Formats: sequence, C-alpha cells, structure tokens
Amino acid sequence: MEDLALILSTTLMYSTPLIFTALGGVLSENSGIVNIGLEGMMTIGAFAGAAAGYLVGNPWIAFLIGGLAGGLFALIHAIATVSFNADHTISGVAINLLAPGVALFSSKILFDGATMTPTIAMENKIPRPLNGLFAEGSILNTVFNTYATVFIAFILVAIVWYVLYKTKLGLRIRSVGEHPGAADTLGINVNRVRYIAVIASGILAGLGGASMSLAIVSSFRPTLISGQGYIAMAAVIFGKWKPQGAMAACLLFGFSTALSVFFGNPELPFRINENLLSMIPYVITLVVLVLFIKSSKAPAALGNPYKKGER
Repeated sequence: MEDLALILSTTLMYSTPLIFTALGGVLSENSGIVNIGLEGMMTIGAFAGAAAGYLVGNPWIAFLIGGLAGGLFALIHAIATVSFNADHTISGVAINLLAPGVALFSSKILFDGATMTPTIAMENKIPRPLNGLFAEGSILNTVFNTYATVFIAFILVAIVWYVLYKTKLGLRIRSVGEHPGAADTLGINVNRVRYIAVIASGILAGLGGASMSLAIVSSFRPTLISGQGYIAMAAVIFGKWKPQGAMAACLLFGFSTALSVFFGNPELPFRINENLLSMIPYVITLVVLVLFIKSSKAPAALGNPYKKGER
C-alpha cells in the first residue's frame, strides 16, 4: 500500500507540469493555432522561474515570472502565425530552438558562465500547503502532502473548461478555430482572439516549466525540459482538445514517469536498466498516439492561415 501511495504521489508531481502545458495547448489549438513551441516555452519558463527564485527569493513571484517568460515567446509565435501567416510548425520549431538558446545564454550572463542556475534554498521553493495536516508517514500524507502547484493545476483545468464552454470568450475561441471566416462575418476579431489564446498558452506552458524548476527540482539545467512539451501536445490530441481529456492524458503520462522512478529504486530485489526506464514515458506517448489519433477530431481550421475577409 505504501508503494502504491508513493507511485500516486509521484504521478501527481510529474503530471503537474504537463497539465499546465497541455491546458495551454488546448487554448491555442482550439483557436486554430498549432503550438509546437510549447517545449521551448516550458524551457524558458523553467529558466526564468529558477533564476528569479534564486535571485528574488520569493517562489510565487518567480512562478509568475516563469509564466510571463513563456507568454513572451508565445507572443513571438502569435506575431509569426497570426499577423504574418507563417507556417505554424516552422514557427513552433523556431521557438523550440530559440528559447533554450536564450535560457543558456542568460544563465551564463547571470551566473558567471554556468549553464545551470544555483540551487534554490528549500524555503524558497513552492510550498506544500497541506504540510502537517496528515500524520507523518501515513498514506494520506504521502499522496496529498505535495506542492501547491499540483492543486493549482487541477483548479486551472476547471477554470479553462469553464472559460471554453461557458463564456463568450470561450465560444469565440472555439468559433475562430472551427470557421474563422464565419466568426469574422459576425464581427469577431479573429486575430485578437487568436492572440489572446496563444499568449495564454505560452503563459501556461511557462508556468509548467516553472513548476518543474521551483517544485520538482530546485534549479534549471539544460536537460530539465526534455520532451515534456511534446508529451503535453500528445496529451492535447489524446484528450480530444478538451481540458478534462488533456488532464486525464497527463495523469497517464505522469503515471508512466512514476513507474520509471519506482522501478529505478536500488532497494528493489531486481534491477532494470536505467535507459529502459527512461524510455517508458516516451514509449507510452507513442503507443497512445498510434491508438487514439484516428479517433481524435481536431478543430476544423487548425493550422490554416486566415486573412481578414476570407470565407
């Protein structure tokens, strides 16, 4: 039972950055903009969060700075894809190359040539709001005595669902993703709505990266974000472009990471090659995509450029 509780706790912890980022993908792609740049936005968010966490000493300010850094790179993606009708995939790949480069360059400038940030003090990490609520060593304490970002991520799932399906803004986001020409004739500013959705996706991806560097680990390093952005994109597809579906997919991928961590425990009576263990989340991602991509229906205008006045 204790092993199961540990796996569940690890699942929640490693699902959190994916949930933040997948929610960003849901917003962007429902508006019709493919955001492959989520990986790069996570990376710059992780760096900005870790750097601010070390320099400022306040984890919440650092967390917000990480989100803003992701939003800044999302703005670049929006300018390219919305204003200049650039190919969404090429723009996203460019973001994924640019953001890690900016992070490493900035790290070397701020920290005397180091490619990773200094370790953040324990008291400056994201806090655990339920710490002390449950008995030490109990199953409830193992599962739920986790970082505040975990609870924020699940709250955001409900918020994004409400915005998309219960508000005028959400209706506009979905309408410009399905038929921007029809939305345009109704007086909806297609470009403005897409800018809002893409920038929001970058902020959420930046928060996902910052939750990695401010909670799960205590610093930024070049390999901290290694494919999580792409896994979050897979979660968007698996979740059929819905917040709750993306969350479920992120929990599945987080569970696969938890299994790789659990089976890597040297105290177990058997050993599994660490390289095989590190492959588990990515193998599961590929399997899920192969099995479910045919049953997923993307927004009709996803990836298609739009010029005002087109029908």
